[in-house]
Amino acid sequence: MRIADLDLGNQPVFLAPMEDITDPSFRYLCKKFGADMMYTEFISSDGLIRDGAKSVKKLDIFDYERPMGIQLYGHIVESMVEATHRAVEAAPEIIDINYGCPVRKIANRGAGAGMLANIPLMMEMTRAIVDASPLPVTVKTRLGWDEQHKVIVEVAEQLQDLGITALTIHGRTRAQMYKGTADWTLIGEVKKNPRIHIPIIGNGDIANPMTAKEAFDRFGVDAIMIGRAAVGKPWLFKHIKHYLLTGELLPEPTVGEKVDMARLQFKKSLEFKEGPVGIYEMRRHFSNYFKGLPHFKEMRLKLLTTLDVDEIFMLLEQIREQYGEFRPEIADGFWDKS
Repeated sequence: MRIADLDLGNQPVFLAPMEDITDPSFRYLCKKFGADMMYTEFISSDGLIRDGAKSVKKLDIFDYERPMGIQLYGHIVESMVEATHRAVEAAPEIIDINYGCPVRKIANRGAGAGMLANIPLMMEMTRAIVDASPLPVTVKTRLGWDEQHKVIVEVAEQLQDLGITALTIHGRTRAQMYKGTADWTLIGEVKKNPRIHIPIIGNGDIANPMTAKEAFDRFGVDAIMIGRAAVGKPWLFKHIKHYLLTGELLPEPTVGEKVDMARLQFKKSLEFKEGPVGIYEMRRHFSNYFKGLPHFKEMRLKLLTTLDVDEIFMLLEQIREQYGEFRPEIADGFWDKS
C-alpha cells in the first residue's frame, strides 16, 4: 500500500490519533510492537496558531516513530491553513485532517465530525489545505452525521477529487459516538467504488486478529486503523500482523510481561511530561493493562489514585509477584470476548 510516495507495505496496521492517549510514551510501545503508521494526538488549529504550549508540544516527532502523521482539527479555513504551515515545519510524512471526532465540544462548533453537517465547508477546507501543503494530505472521517445522512460514498469521491491521498473511515456516524457496532458495509462500498483509486483505511471495532483479517478479506480495505482496542494492549499490533501472515494466534502476554510494558511506558511518560501529568495520563493505560485480573480491586484503586512515582513502581512489582505467569485469557476467554 502506498500513500503518495510513502510505501507502507502489504496490509499495514495503523495506530489512530487519540487525545491524551497517543502521546510519545504510548507510541513508543506501539512502534516497538510493529505499528506501521502512527499519528500525533489530534491538534487544535486554534491552539497551534496561538502558540498554545500543549498544542505546540504535540508536534514533537522522533525519528524512530516514522512514518508519522500530524492530525489537525478546526472549523475555520484560514486557521487550518495557517496550522498546516506550522505542522509542515515539524516534518511529518503526512498531514491528516480530522473530520471524525464526535466529542460534543469539538463537533458542536463545527470541527471534527461537525464538518459532516456542513459538507460544502468540508470541501472548501480540504481544498485549501491540499493547496497549502507540500506534504500528502489525508482525511479521517465517519459514515455521516446520523443514520439518515450516511453520505460517505459521495463524500469520499469529492474528497478524492480535491487531491487527498488516502481516506480513513470510521464505521459509525457522529450521532453514534462510540456506541453500538461499527458498520463496515459502507466502508467496503467505498473501497469497491470504481471511481475510488486512493487507499481506503478502515477503522472501528478492530479488537483482535480475527476482526483485522475480516476487514481485509471481506471489505477489501488497504489498511486498518486501531484506536481504543490498543490502549493497554500495545502488543495487539504484533498479534494482528502475525495472524495475518501465518493464521496463528499468539497467546496474550503474561501479567509479568505486561508489567514490563507498563513500566517502560510509565518511564517514558515521566520523561516526556512535567509534573503529575505523566501519572494522570498513564492511569487509563494501567487500568487496561491489568483488566480482568481476579481480586484486583484494592490494588487497582491504589494504582489509579496515588501520585507517588515510587509507590507506582512498587505496586507494579507487587502485581508481578502476585500474578506472575497468569494469562487472563485462560480464565476469561481473551479472544472469544473481543
